[in-house]
Amino acid sequence: MQRVSRLKRELQMLSTEPPPGITCWQPEDQVDELRAQIVGGDGTPYEGGLFTLEIKVPERYPFEPPNIRFLTPIYHPNIDNAGRICHDGLKLPPKGAWRPSLNISTILTSIQLLMAEPNPDDPLMADISSEFKYNKQLFVENARKWTEKHATQKNTGSFKSQDHSSPDLKTSRKRDSVDTLEENEKKPEDAKRACL
Repeated sequence: MQRVSRLKRELQMLSTEPPPGITCWQPEDQVDELRAQIVGGDGTPYEGGLFTLEIKVPERYPFEPPNIRFLTPIYHPNIDNAGRICHDGLKLPPKGAWRPSLNISTILTSIQLLMAEPNPDDPLMADISSEFKYNKQLFVENARKWTEKHATQKNTGSFKSQDHSSPDLKTSRKRDSVDTLEENEKKPEDAKRACL
């Protein structure tokens, strides 16, 4: 019951005073699942992109952190191909920094900051981290290409909704995920997963 009342307050706060570039909502009155969108920051390779995230709220929230992952593919050293995020705020102590005083808004804001300022010393994607450290221009090019391919709306003269809760987009998203997984299975696994 504490989870429901806390989430209600947090969603109210997010709708009346959202952090800049962040929206969050509850799809189809699901108690334990939220969706969020983060606008790529100005001056970053993600500029112009709209990134959708899935937020699963555990039964023991706020005493356990939410499980957040990107649904929109993103080229980032701290976010893997499944959308999992390496971030201290999403883990319990002693390895993490989650506290019950944190909330969905603060975590989404810190993820937005992580997008602008990757942490290559604690990567999920070792190859992208290495690229970020030693060939930043190539990293920026690749991140921009991914953003353009996966996170921007093409102006085709017709409007398509970004609502990832609709059945057609869920199917399409699953298809994209399967395609991405199949591509990854074909590649040799040379990236060590330091943060899981």
